[in-house]
Amino acid sequence: MVLRIFDILRQINRVIALVVGLGLLVCVGYVLLEITLRRFGTSLGGTSEITGYVMAVTTAWGMGFALMELSHIRIEVLRTRMAGWGRVFLDLLAMLAMSATVVIIAFRAWPVLARSITNNSRANTVLETPLWIPQSLWFAGWVWFALMCCAVTFLTIILVLQGRLGDVESRIGIRNEVADELEQAK
Repeated sequence: MVLRIFDILRQINRVIALVVGLGLLVCVGYVLLEITLRRFGTSLGGTSEITGYVMAVTTAWGMGFALMELSHIRIEVLRTRMAGWGRVFLDLLAMLAMSATVVIIAFRAWPVLARSITNNSRANTVLETPLWIPQSLWFAGWVWFALMCCAVTFLTIILVLQGRLGDVESRIGIRNEVADELEQAK
């Protein structure tokens, strides 16, 4: 059951990654159109503002995908020299630290959004974008990532208590790209 939940979370994050990727493609199209229009002496305006919002939002939402795909970077000098329980301990410690950090970031992101809503803040640009719009999407991405970290940590603790070290390593360990390539070659 625990592994099934991991798989469901991975699938949800893959869908989110596709939506975020489409958003990036739309942003790229907007930038290309802007560049083309500038060659003809006109402009849509707001390119740097919009791309900044898109980057903040896609980064926040993309971190959950990176978590489920084992794409977050870790220093593995100690981990690779340890036996099964040692690696699992370090993996779980990394998840606990990441969960705590991301939960704090999500909590600290809320006042930024709340202040923008309360003050009806707008960007100091030509577009005068109501800041609650991009900040809401950004905040939601951080909350989603915090939920993913906490869920993965909780599920990992269940696997550890069940003594399923191999499953722990395959779900939160370090992605071994060489092993992945060998597996695909078979």
